[in-house]
Amino acid sequence: MAKTVQVKNSAWRCVLALAIVAGLAALTASAQSAPPAPAEAPSPTDKIASGDAPDDPGPLATDISAAITHKDVRKVVRKVADWQLGHSEAKFNQQWTFAPLYDGMLAASKTTGDPSYHDAMVRMAQRFDWKLLNKRFPHADDMALGQPYLDLYLEKRDSIRVADTKAILDQLVVRPDDPSKLLWWWCDALFMAPPVLARMSEATGDRRYLDYMDREWWETSASLWDPAEHLYIRDSSYFTKKEANGQKLIWARGNGWVMGSFAKVLEVMPKDYPNREKYITQYKEMAERVASLQGKDGLWRSGLLDPDAYDMPEISGSAFFTYSLAWGINHGVLDRAKFEPVVRRAWAGMLTHIYADGRLGSIQPIDAKPGKFKPSASSVFGVGGFLLAASEVDALAQDAAPKHHWFIGTRAR
Repeated sequence: MAKTVQVKNSAWRCVLALAIVAGLAALTASAQSAPPAPAEAPSPTDKIASGDAPDDPGPLATDISAAITHKDVRKVVRKVADWQLGHSEAKFNQQWTFAPLYDGMLAASKTTGDPSYHDAMVRMAQRFDWKLLNKRFPHADDMALGQPYLDLYLEKRDSIRVADTKAILDQLVVRPDDPSKLLWWWCDALFMAPPVLARMSEATGDRRYLDYMDREWWETSASLWDPAEHLYIRDSSYFTKKEANGQKLIWARGNGWVMGSFAKVLEVMPKDYPNREKYITQYKEMAERVASLQGKDGLWRSGLLDPDAYDMPEISGSAFFTYSLAWGINHGVLDRAKFEPVVRRAWAGMLTHIYADGRLGSIQPIDAKPGKFKPSASSVFGVGGFLLAASEVDALAQDAAPKHHWFIGTRAR
């Protein structure tokens, strides 16, 4: 009898052990297949620093023109950049929110020939000792500041300007992938890290950076690219979410980040790079789809597939679309006859959201999905996108004007 009880107890222990193992396996599988947690938001302090939405922003500007001439475009650039620099320089920080603004300020200097925007970026970089945030490696957002650092390094090859960024990227390119989670699991990440890797490859001549970027880009694309819509889903948590009209929930700014990255990456990618045509194919597909979704006012709503659900246009997504489409025209990747009217309508539309003091409004604050906001809402990343767009719109202008060249130690005017 005792032996029988012992056998039964042993059998129950085996069953229990198997159940525990199965349960652990199920939990592991669940953890691997579950949507990733939202990207860590900037601190409350940075949310305040990156933008605001006053109830009374004052009147809209009446002293600017949507004509695409060098004189008119550069007047707009100065108006917006001057206001933003005066409003934000004391709040500059190392967060991703500001990185696009720094890119835009450097572009503003090249567009206008005014060194003040460039010099403010040098002061910014010196203030942060040319270092990135690095408390949550390998988070793409914390690498975005490498874009302006590398631009300034290519102007003056002082090793301090790139040392910290290079050290972090050197850690990144030897990091083994985690099969349970994409490195760049949200589409915004394609703007934050890939241009830095591509530019580092250009600066050093080391293709390890570009090859790493290439592998990770297409892993992200395999997950988030919607081949039916020719657009990116923000992240896997949005795969089944719908707009009020039943269409897929596809975020304008998320796709704006990707379109902006195409311009930055393709500009420095060698013409003979094996996968270059793959990028161009996807870029052209996105460009066609984005152009088809342009509103009558020349702009795009924050929810691309249900524009009627959003009463206001969204300027940050619109700005990055404009930047990327104009870049494609200027670099012979997109057909000018087809896409220049899209860019001209978008430029004219964005200018109707500039206030008399230079504030650029109608920018959706920090978010991860389509949303609503005040007409006065302004954020630094949207202004950065606008200044990048302006640099490419200025290049479309046909009237004669001197081009501005930048050299180590000097700036030709």
